[in-house]
Amino acid sequence: MTAPATAGPVQMPLGKAITAGLRQALTDDPKVVLMGEDIGKLGGVFRITDGLQAEFGTNRVIDTPLAESGIIGSAVGLAFRGYRPVCEIQFDGFIYPAFDQIVAQVAKLHYRTAGHVSMPITIRVPYGGGIGAVEHHSESPEGYFAATAGLRVVTCSNAADAHTMIQQAIASDDPVLFFEPKRRYWEKGDVDLAAKAADGFPLHKARMVRPGTDLTLVVYGPLVTTGLQAATVAEEEGRSIEVIDLRSISPLDTDTVAESVRKTGRLVIAHEAPVFMGVGAELASRIMTECFYSLEAPVERVGGFAMPYPPAKLEKHFLPDVDRILDAVDRSLDA
Repeated sequence: MTAPATAGPVQMPLGKAITAGLRQALTDDPKVVLMGEDIGKLGGVFRITDGLQAEFGTNRVIDTPLAESGIIGSAVGLAFRGYRPVCEIQFDGFIYPAFDQIVAQVAKLHYRTAGHVSMPITIRVPYGGGIGAVEHHSESPEGYFAATAGLRVVTCSNAADAHTMIQQAIASDDPVLFFEPKRRYWEKGDVDLAAKAADGFPLHKARMVRPGTDLTLVVYGPLVTTGLQAATVAEEEGRSIEVIDLRSISPLDTDTVAESVRKTGRLVIAHEAPVFMGVGAELASRIMTECFYSLEAPVERVGGFAMPYPPAKLEKHFLPDVDRILDAVDRSLDA
C-alpha cells in the first residue's frame, strides 16, 4: 500500500526508505520499470520491493529469470526505447555474470553513439558484510565499477539519503550503480516522504556528518555508522574527529575532503573492501597531491584484507571495526 501522507519526517528503516523512493519514482515517471529476481510477488530477498508489483502491475515491476546478464542486457534494450530500468542484483557477489554487459555496453553506449543514446539505467546492489552470509553474499565490488569510465557509483548510509538518492539515481541520464549497505537495512532514521530527487543533497557530493578538529575520517556506506562510533570513543579520550560520508565513489568529491584535511592536517580512510587497489587508494593519492603541505602525517587506510571474503564465523576479523579505525587514528595522531 502507498505510504500515507505525513506532515513531517517519519522514522523508518533504511531499506523501507529505498522502497518509498522507488514508489515515488514509479509514480512520477511511467517510463520507470523495476526488474530483478523475485522482486515482484516475493518483494525481493530483503523485501525492498515488497508490495510494488501489486501497486504498479507486472509490466512495471518485473520478475526476471535467474540470469543477471539477461537482466542488464534487457535493461539496455529498454533504455534504447526510452525507459528508465531499475535492476536489482540480488546479492553483491551475483553481479559478476552481468559484468560484461555493464562495462562493455551500459558504460560505453552513450560515448559509442556520440551522445545520441543515453543509458538511464540504475543497478541496485546490496553489498558488504555483517549479516553472517555464505560465499558471494558479502562482497564489496564497488572498486571494479568506479574504475570503469561511463558509470556513476554511489552508496547511501542512512534512511534519509536512501530515499532521495535512489530517486536521483533513477532520474540521472547516465547509468548509476547504487550500492546499498545491506547490514544497515534495518537501521532507522527520519525520512521526509514528500522529498523528491530535486529536494535531496547533491548526489555526488560528500557530506560532513560530524565536525572535528584533530583528524578527518572518511567513510561510506556501511562504515559510516562504525566511523561515527569510533569518533564518539575518541572524543572520550580527548580527540576530535571530523567524519565525512563520501556518498559518491565515482565521481569523487575531493573538494569536501580536502577542505577538511586542510583544517585537521590528518586523514584516515576506511571501507569494507580490501585496502589493496581500493577506493581509499585513489582518494589518498588525490589528497596527498592537493593537501601535501597541510598534512601532518601520512594518510592512513583501513579496510578488508587481500583475500576472498571469509566464512561467516570469521568475518568479524575481516571487517573494519571501531578498534581498527582507532588504531589508525592513533598512528596518525602519534606520527
